[in-house]
Amino acid sequence: MKNHLKRIIAPRTWMIDRQKIFIAKPNPGTHPLELCLPLGYLLRDILKHASTMNEVQKMLRTKSILIDGKRQLDPHFPIGLFDTMSLPDVQEAYRLSLDKKGRLTLKKIEVEESTLKLCKVVGKSAVKGGKVQLHLHDGRNILFDKKAAVGDTLAVSLPELSVQKVLPLEKESSVFLMRGKHAGDTGVIKELKGKNAVYTRDNQDVETLTQYLFVVGDKKPMITL
Repeated sequence: MKNHLKRIIAPRTWMIDRQKIFIAKPNPGTHPLELCLPLGYLLRDILKHASTMNEVQKMLRTKSILIDGKRQLDPHFPIGLFDTMSLPDVQEAYRLSLDKKGRLTLKKIEVEESTLKLCKVVGKSAVKGGKVQLHLHDGRNILFDKKAAVGDTLAVSLPELSVQKVLPLEKESSVFLMRGKHAGDTGVIKELKGKNAVYTRDNQDVETLTQYLFVVGDKKPMITL
């Protein structure tokens, strides 16, 4: 499998210089390609903590770079939507989000906030023992013994992934648009009607698909967007 791809065919959500030829490719398995970026690219091209990929690899070997609270050594590790990146040596923390044009961007956050992550429930299944396994948007699966529906969001603490709160997909919930032409938008749910939903932003009502909504809080977002 190739560990790079041509920039010209990279997802439109990647805010990159397409005049150059190649870019590192994130490993598959957690986030979809259009909603993640490789760790090495973020450290070298966005944060400017290194000038070459060799320097990135040396940095990963000698310093602690934490993704969702766990150290990562692979420059191709995928950093996806709402994943947190912590750099303890320089006391910095970031969260990957979408800007108003639907492009992936790193948002600087307070170090204390890097221990909180929001995970959308995208599926659920029954397992042995009568327990329920929830499938999350970042590829993780967790066992959960309380009520949570597909479309709801779990506020979890990192790195142990213990659930602190369930944010249901319901009227008056604060939401973030993760897909569609309004990707990167925020608002409050006004109405849910089957597969569609209406949310309010700046006193305007916008209709979208329910599956594009990512609940981020009750009345206001729990995290920096």
